[in-house]
Amino acid sequence: MFNILVVDDEPLICKGLAGLLSASGLDIGQVYTAGSGHEALDIVRMEEVDLLVTDIQMGEMNGIELMHQAKIIKPWVQTIIISAHETFQYAQSAIRLGAKDYLLKPLNSEQFLDSVGSVLLKMDKRIPQVKELLTATQEDFRMEEPEPYKNELLNRLLSEEAGHESGDLEPGGDYGELGLKGPYFAVMKMRLDLSSGSAPYTDRDRRLLRYASLNIVKELLDQEWDALLFYSPDDDIHAIIQWSEAANAEIGENKLSQLEMAGRSVYHHIRKYLKLECTVAISQILKGIPFLSVLGRQADKAMLWSRHYPDYHVFYYGDFNWHNYDEDPSAEELSTQSNRIVESTRRYIEENYSQKGLTIHEVAKKNHVSPNYLSYLFKKITGHNLWEYVIKLRMEESRHLLQNTDLRRYEIAERVGYESPEHFSKIFKKYFGMSPSEMKK
Repeated sequence: MFNILVVDDEPLICKGLAGLLSASGLDIGQVYTAGSGHEALDIVRMEEVDLLVTDIQMGEMNGIELMHQAKIIKPWVQTIIISAHETFQYAQSAIRLGAKDYLLKPLNSEQFLDSVGSVLLKMDKRIPQVKELLTATQEDFRMEEPEPYKNELLNRLLSEEAGHESGDLEPGGDYGELGLKGPYFAVMKMRLDLSSGSAPYTDRDRRLLRYASLNIVKELLDQEWDALLFYSPDDDIHAIIQWSEAANAEIGENKLSQLEMAGRSVYHHIRKYLKLECTVAISQILKGIPFLSVLGRQADKAMLWSRHYPDYHVFYYGDFNWHNYDEDPSAEELSTQSNRIVESTRRYIEENYSQKGLTIHEVAKKNHVSPNYLSYLFKKITGHNLWEYVIKLRMEESRHLLQNTDLRRYEIAERVGYESPEHFSKIFKKYFGMSPSEMKK
């Protein structure tokens, strides 16, 4: 069964849509509701949410920003956007971020339930399991293997062997028909763990699992990106992701966050459907085909960090201060750097936890790392989930204010960073096991 979160700053709409979903007969478990983007993010963090249905125009955080933040937390969450205005720019941004539908208010009940049902049906559509793959032939898959000739040329582009400044990328050259348009590029590298099964994989098993993984990655990337998929000489999977000038200007600074979300989604789906562990490494974004070899080396370097963090799975080159090291850093150097990042994060949170609208994305930006990497480091070193630490500070302060002042509930909620007294009460009861009024008594 699927859990759905409905978000709208109009309580009657929230209540109406929740009631409609609960009585729909669809495969729905829990329906949560939230009156703002920040309230919704707390629910996404604390509950198992599969589908987000959100209004696009709400207070401090609109539906596009909520969708973006939710996907940073859980990249597999699907989204349906609802709006009172048929605004092309909003619709375009929503679809680019992966929204499955864009519905206009006033909502038609039948159309709304059809949209939700369609999204849930696609979420439940299984990619072939390992057992099926191992008894299948390659003709059973709809996607063809990368052509060996193109595979070789694309690998040469990621090495320093390609003479791509001498004109061979022109339409008549060896590289001219590969589909490289750019001019902005990034490289994503995926390495499968084919050594951890209960029984050794045969060569045929390995080929089929790599083939199925390539298929999964292509299905995921094709939803939002223009990407070329191929095998590396050491049997990793490579993706060259590209943007036009127009797409680059439109997406803006969100490109890196979206790339990391795509990497986490790749890891999640390969693990879920093929029961395989995999490591994903992501380069920076550079302009120009001549820099593909630089991007290839960056992805290789990012992959090296899996030696230090075997329980982490998505590595972005920009998360690590490569300029500080002539070679792969020692465990001691790495520990010092990680502790410095976490201590800086802890100080920032302790100074700003009462700030309304505080997000992990903002905290990560202050430390010049990605939200996913920061969350991992913080949990690994402190033992606390990063956002749980924010909630802990807020709840301990609110308890102190309840017990030592005559402030009202809405005033305490305001002081510790919550927009809504009702949302504050929900978090308080979940944390302490009693409501603020019960604790006051």
